[in-house]
Amino acid sequence: MIQTACLVAIAAIAVSALMNLYRLAKGPDVLDRILALDTLVINTIGLVVVIGIWFGTSMYFEVALLFVAVGFLTTIAFCKYLLRGNVIE
Repeated sequence: MIQTACLVAIAAIAVSALMNLYRLAKGPDVLDRILALDTLVINTIGLVVVIGIWFGTSMYFEVALLFVAVGFLTTIAFCKYLLRGNVIE
């Protein structure tokens, strides 16, 4: 039962990631592309967590935490660059 639920979740996340890739490539402006990239990172985190549940190990949760940190910092850096023109003052 859990494997079927994981397969359905992986399929839904994959479809969502494809839609994010489309928005990332065709976004009308830079802010839409940054939002698509942030959402793509969130989808990747969800995919890693589902794979961790499927295999029954907690090692994947640590990888998901690393993705959270990198995704958050990347989004902040992009937004700060757009607002101020530089990342580090």
